[in-house]
Amino acid sequence: MTEPADLVSEIEALEIKLQEAKSSITRRFIGQERVVDLTLTALLCGGHALLIGLPGLGKTRLVETLSTVMGLHGNRIQFTPDLMPADILGSEVLDTADDGSRHFRFISGPIFCQLLMADEINRASPRTQSALLQAMQERTVTVAGEDRSLGEPFHVLATQNPIEQEGTYPLPEAQLDRFLVQIDVDYPDRQTERDILLATTGVEEENAHEIFTKEELLAAQVLLRRMPVGDSVVELILDLVRAFRPEEAGVSERVAETVAWGPGPRAAQALMMTVRARAMLQGRLAPNAEDVLDMARPVLSHRMALNFAARARGDSLADLIDATAAGLIRTEAAA
Repeated sequence: MTEPADLVSEIEALEIKLQEAKSSITRRFIGQERVVDLTLTALLCGGHALLIGLPGLGKTRLVETLSTVMGLHGNRIQFTPDLMPADILGSEVLDTADDGSRHFRFISGPIFCQLLMADEINRASPRTQSALLQAMQERTVTVAGEDRSLGEPFHVLATQNPIEQEGTYPLPEAQLDRFLVQIDVDYPDRQTERDILLATTGVEEENAHEIFTKEELLAAQVLLRRMPVGDSVVELILDLVRAFRPEEAGVSERVAETVAWGPGPRAAQALMMTVRARAMLQGRLAPNAEDVLDMARPVLSHRMALNFAARARGDSLADLIDATAAGLIRTEAAA
């Protein structure tokens, strides 16, 4: 059994390495520290992330940089409506040997990697999305009746354009739930955009360097699960998730009137993991209530939906999550 002192020293050593990785990433993905923190959180937790933002905000650059810094073999798939499952999973081809004998040979698709960028994932047809769903959940793909493991680690960082919906297929709730966090990538502020302009239009650009290896990332994911979580934080996570289920007894009137369906148990699992990762990224040895408040929106926003009346009024799901989470924390602090 690991001694507490050993656990403390391991977490502290990992925090130093994470800060080095974050510094290397932000030199190429400038001014978006929140986005970098959330993508690193997804990798530390062993999960997938959905990045939502307009074209040209650096999402592809971020994934490419992450692949280098975290020591992962990465691939990119540009999803289109005519993309078939075999285009991403691979297929079997019939080979003919010199002696005339024939046999099937499997040619692996681009999904066989460690960090997959699924660009504009909602442009894929439901048939292709279902193939990706199995890969995200089970880390295996089935081709010609045979299960093939994708290995570890395996992470999907998918992107969506929030305004262009022509020719898209909205992701089903079952697939959205497989993403650990939803990351909103917004426009940079003026000073950040100036820094980007100067850094990317010169003769040379900053290069990313490998900080982690695959083995070190897997070890970090195990270490994260060993981080202790206090009972008060566990209870707050449960209270928060259950507070958004409109059929739950005791929910607020605002939630009952605005939420069509709420998050399931996977949301509580995601919060339990992500609050640990946030604490680790900040050099702390255990998560607190502020971590829960900070991770509420990225974990919950894609796992629940407003009803028709709320959408017609122009209600904001983000505001509802922030207000409910902050109210729960104030209530528990007062108690």
